[in-house]
Amino acid sequence: MSGLFITLEGPEGAGKSTQISRLYERICKQGWTCTVTREPGGTALGDRIRRLLLDPESGEMAARTEILLYAASRAQLVEQVIQPALERGEIVLCDRYLDSSIAYQGYGLQCNLSEVRTVNMMATGGLLPQRTYLLDVTAEESEERLVQRGNASDRIEQREKAFHERVRHGFLYMAQHEPKRYQILSGKLPVEDVTNSIWTDLVRLHQQLEAEEGDR
Repeated sequence: MSGLFITLEGPEGAGKSTQISRLYERICKQGWTCTVTREPGGTALGDRIRRLLLDPESGEMAARTEILLYAASRAQLVEQVIQPALERGEIVLCDRYLDSSIAYQGYGLQCNLSEVRTVNMMATGGLLPQRTYLLDVTAEESEERLVQRGNASDRIEQREKAFHERVRHGFLYMAQHEPKRYQILSGKLPVEDVTNSIWTDLVRLHQQLEAEEGDR
């Protein structure tokens, strides 16, 4: 059976990691095989790049440098983790993927969107998820959650409010223009409600994939 590639996207503090953990638990209870990963990182090389990208001491690196570092981490993750898991027929849950680069570097840093897309399509070999769940929160809500979390802010989180507002706009724009792949969920909803909404759709996708495999 072919694998199922699922990504979760959204602004900082939207609840992606929480939802992935909850979904993984439900998937395992169903007896389905699942690989969970994240971006940037997910591999030994990617984790080293992640530390460089998120470390406040890295300063304001050039936008193109940032684009290429994220793409390099992503290329390694696809090659080493995501593609092999899909070939084994697993469900892959990924916390962020190439849409984050379009939102953060394309819209947030106001880089050339075409260039960002081209670099990332090359890095991933054109691999796109079957479903992307966008957990949407405002820049104000995102900031409040990061404060409540209490951890020191990373290099990206420390950027100005206007940057994060552009990021959110970018995510919503992509979701509205790819309705077959994206589902938008309010990050303000109770955690269980968000999980249930995603789970209902994920089960339907899995059943659809099984039916397609049966018809071959």
